[in-house]
Amino acid sequence: MSIRVLIADDQEMMRSAFRMILDSQPDLEVVAAVGNGRAAVDEARRLRPEVCLLDIRMPELDGLEATRLLAGPGAAHPLNVLIATTFDLDEYVYRALRNGACGFLLKDMSPALLVEAVRAAAAGATLIAPTVTTRLLSHFALDRSDPTTPDTTPDEPLTARELDVVRQVARGRTNGEIAAELYVTQATVKTHLANVQRKLSVRNRVEIAAWAWRTGLCA
Repeated sequence: MSIRVLIADDQEMMRSAFRMILDSQPDLEVVAAVGNGRAAVDEARRLRPEVCLLDIRMPELDGLEATRLLAGPGAAHPLNVLIATTFDLDEYVYRALRNGACGFLLKDMSPALLVEAVRAAAAGATLIAPTVTTRLLSHFALDRSDPTTPDTTPDEPLTARELDVVRQVARGRTNGEIAAELYVTQATVKTHLANVQRKLSVRNRVEIAAWAWRTGLCA
């Protein structure tokens, strides 16, 4: 079955570009493209797509509030929300993630990263723009009181290759870049990441990166 995607962006050109990229994939289907946050919430609740791709600055209701309504703690039937924005601001990143977003992308991303992020979101995984990932660490990695900060002790030791992958994640590399650097396939990288998440009891690559920096693995 196709992964159904809703796009919400106030710029028609961006909606068209995202639709073209996603519809070109055999496993992805754009089922709605709207120009404001209120329409995004209404259509998402009606269609219940596997992924909602939302801009932040939109009329009627911004993407952060739309994310809270669709994916936040109070959402009765939460959906998978990806944020795609031009504005690389810390405040936006933190609010998006705490409002339930499962990914944060910048609009200058490659088409391949967009497709990877949508597939990850549909699978319940998290993908953060690499340039954003490393900056998040200064806020999340050093604060033990933050619920997104993982414990430093893994449930079982990581292998040498898993540690190599973790170091690359901590530097903000994508799966494709990690595969090229380590001379392995992207499928192998994904397997290592799944094993690392299980051993560290973390939810996503941001928490993996935080663990790496906190433990001095990237020093």
